[in-house]
Amino acid sequence: MKATTLEYAIDGRICRITLNRPRRLNAINAAMPGEIRRAVEAANADDRVHVIVLAGAGRAFCAGYDLKAFAEARGRNAVVQDMPWDPMRDYRIMKGWTEDFFSIWRSYKPVICKVHGYAVAGGSDIALCADLVVMAEDARIGYMPARVWGCPTTAMWVYRLGAERAKRMLLTGDTIDGRTAKAWGLVYDAVPAAKLDDAVEVLAGRMAGVPKNQLMMQKMMVNQAYENMGLANTQMIATLFDGITRHSPEGLWFKHRAETHGFHDAVAWRDGGRPIPEGAAARKAVAGRMAAKRAAATAVRRRRTTRRRKA
Repeated sequence: MKATTLEYAIDGRICRITLNRPRRLNAINAAMPGEIRRAVEAANADDRVHVIVLAGAGRAFCAGYDLKAFAEARGRNAVVQDMPWDPMRDYRIMKGWTEDFFSIWRSYKPVICKVHGYAVAGGSDIALCADLVVMAEDARIGYMPARVWGCPTTAMWVYRLGAERAKRMLLTGDTIDGRTAKAWGLVYDAVPAAKLDDAVEVLAGRMAGVPKNQLMMQKMMVNQAYENMGLANTQMIATLFDGITRHSPEGLWFKHRAETHGFHDAVAWRDGGRPIPEGAAARKAVAGRMAAKRAAATAVRRRRTTRRRKA
């Protein structure tokens, strides 16, 4: 298949899907979610394939959404609206991307996710949809936007960790290394980075010997237990909340900070432990920007009116 954000290859009974935006640490752009879904669908339709291995090219699995495009770039975009915003418009877009990621979970063929470097923010959303996650011991996983500007839309943290440890991660936005992720039961295994490829290949090879229908039935049976726990409803709430986090006073502050100081600065403030402006303080920080935008819009309308009158 043709794609701009990933590579797709068949290797015997194994399909290899590799996120391929290494210069941006495989950060998610608007094209990636749909391309992940199409790659998974192609693998499911290919009778040669028994197992899918999902990985990332370069220095990381996935560093989350591309904040240079979605936060630092000025003005509205697919995930940022002018105020007042339309929650259902945001939900339609983000729920679509969440369903794209969740094609990994719903794939009839098992998916092993190989994590090196980072699987953070939206990258953790992708990784935790896999049936089995194998991490390098020194890799990091977490959802830092839980501090501001995000809520994990696939909602897999609670289903993998249980309530208390999921809250520990999402109420701090901290990341943990592969060793801790394995000890907590967040991921299946963590191995030294030099042994990561071999560990995944052994596991994939073991599964690849099982008939496809057997793999499909075992996976569907286990997944159904989680569906019965209300997974779909939890994802609906998480996706709605994700939109709110980006359009709350605090979310608008984060976007303003990224636009005016660069996303690295905004992320450093978010993750470094400094108190994040909230409520009136957040509104005050972005008030000048909003006033300037209104003034610019008024000037444009006046110029158009003047041109029409002259015509």
